[in-house]
Amino acid sequence: MDVDIIEEEQHLAQTQSSRLAGKRPIRVPVDDAHPFELETYISSYSGRTYVERLLHIMSVCPTLAPQALQLAITEALKGRDTGLYREIFSRYERAHADLGDEIPELSALASFDHQWVEETNAKNQAERTKLEVELKTYSSNMIKESIRMAHRDLGDFYRSIGDLSAALKHYTKSREYCTTSQHVLDMCMSVVELLMEQRNYSHVATYVFKAEAALESVSVVRANTGPEAPAGAAQIQKEKRNAEREKTQTKLDVATGLSHLGQSNYEKAANTFLKVGPVKGMDEWSRKLIAPGDVAIYATLCALATFPRPLIRTQILENDVFGMYIEQEPYIRELLESYMSNRFKNVLEILERYSTRHHIDIHLHFHVVALTNLIRSKALVMYFQPFSSIRLERMGQAFGWTVEELEQEVVSLIQSGDIKARVDRQNKILKAKETDQRAALFAKAIKSGQDMQATDRKLLLRMRLQQADLVVKPPKGQTGYNYPTGHPSEMLSGDY
Repeated sequence: MDVDIIEEEQHLAQTQSSRLAGKRPIRVPVDDAHPFELETYISSYSGRTYVERLLHIMSVCPTLAPQALQLAITEALKGRDTGLYREIFSRYERAHADLGDEIPELSALASFDHQWVEETNAKNQAERTKLEVELKTYSSNMIKESIRMAHRDLGDFYRSIGDLSAALKHYTKSREYCTTSQHVLDMCMSVVELLMEQRNYSHVATYVFKAEAALESVSVVRANTGPEAPAGAAQIQKEKRNAEREKTQTKLDVATGLSHLGQSNYEKAANTFLKVGPVKGMDEWSRKLIAPGDVAIYATLCALATFPRPLIRTQILENDVFGMYIEQEPYIRELLESYMSNRFKNVLEILERYSTRHHIDIHLHFHVVALTNLIRSKALVMYFQPFSSIRLERMGQAFGWTVEELEQEVVSLIQSGDIKARVDRQNKILKAKETDQRAALFAKAIKSGQDMQATDRKLLLRMRLQQADLVVKPPKGQTGYNYPTGHPSEMLSGDY
C-alpha cells in the first residue's frame, strides 16, 4: 500500500535527519546588514506551521530564540498537540546550550505548564476513544459513507495532536469507502496537506496526480448533472464551478512546486510556481501551510538559477498574476530588475542582505546555498560572454569581489566547462579560448561526409537483403501489426 511505502521513506528521512543533526547547523545573523522582523514574518502563518517555523528559527538563529519561545508557547496553547509543546522547551534549551549567557535561561522566560499538558492529554484520550467507538459502530453496520467520514475524522484528530503517521493511515484508509470523485478529491487534498507538513516531498507528486484526476472527474460530473436552469443562472453556476476548480488547481500547483523544490529540481519548481493562480486561490493554505510571499521567493530564486534572461522577462516580469505575489515581498522586484539590467553587484548584495530571511524558511533552508551559487555562477558566465578578454580587476568591481575571490570563482567555472577561457595569472586577465573557424568548418564537413557514408552503407545493405528475399513478412491473415512506413534510412540504426 502507498501508506507503507510512505512510512518506509519517512523512516529513511528521519534517519538522514538524525545524521545531519550531529553536524552543527547553519547559524544566520540578524543585524543591520541582515535585517529581519520576526513578528512581521510570523504573522503570515497560523496553526502548526506557525509553531514549526518558530522552532526552526530557534535552531538557525538562536539570538531570536527568546522572542520565538514566547510566540510559540502562546500559539501551542491554542491547540492540542502536547508533543509540540514539549518540543518548544527542548528546542530552546538546545539554543541556550549553544549560546550560553547570550540569551536568558529558560526558567527566566517561561515555565512548563504541566496542568495544561495533563488536561489536554485526558481530553485527547477521551476524543480518541469516542471516534474509535464510532468507527467500530459504523463498520459493523457496513455504512460506507459513515465509515469514510469516521476515518476522515480520525485522520483530522490525529493530525491535530501531531500523530501524523496515524493520520496518514486513516486518510488513505478512507479511500476504500469513497463513492464519488469529490470524496476522492477531498481525501487526496488532505493527504497532500499532511505530506507538506511532514515535508515528505517525494510523495507529494503522487497524490497531486491522483487529486488532478479526481478534479477532472468532478468537473465533468458537475457539468453533466444538475437541473436545467435559465441562461443567466447557468452562467453563474458555470463561473462558480470554474472558480472552485481554479482554487483547487492553484493549491495543487503550489504543492507540486514545493515537491520539486524539496527534491532540488529547481527548473521544474520555477515553472510550476509560475503557473500558480491568483493569491485568493490559495484560500486557507495562504496561512495554514505557506504564505504568498514564499511563492514569490521560491519561484524567483529558482528562475534566476535556471532560466535564460528572455524567459525571466516573459514568465515573471510580464506575468500579471505572478506580480501579485511579488508585491508581498518588494525586494524581489528589485532583485529581478538588478539581474535584468546586469547590476550583478547589487544582485549579490540583495541575496546576502536577505539571506537570513531565506535561511529561516523551513522549505528553502537547505537550498539557499545551492541556489545562491547557481545564480552567482550564471551571472559570471553572462557577464563574460561579450568579451574576448577582460581584466579580473574590472570584473571584480562589477561583482564586488577581490581579484583573489574572483579568480577562484572563475577557475571553478572553467573546470566545470561553463566558461571557455583561460586565466593569465601573471597579468590577471581572463581570455576567451579562440576557436579556429576554418578548422571547425572542415571538421563539420568531414563529419557530415562520414554520416552520409554510413547512411549509404545501411541503404545498400537493406537493398541486398531485399534482393535475397531476407525480409521478415507478417503471417497470413495478420493485419494487426503496424510495420514502419518511413524512409528506409529511418528503419535502420546502428553501425554496419
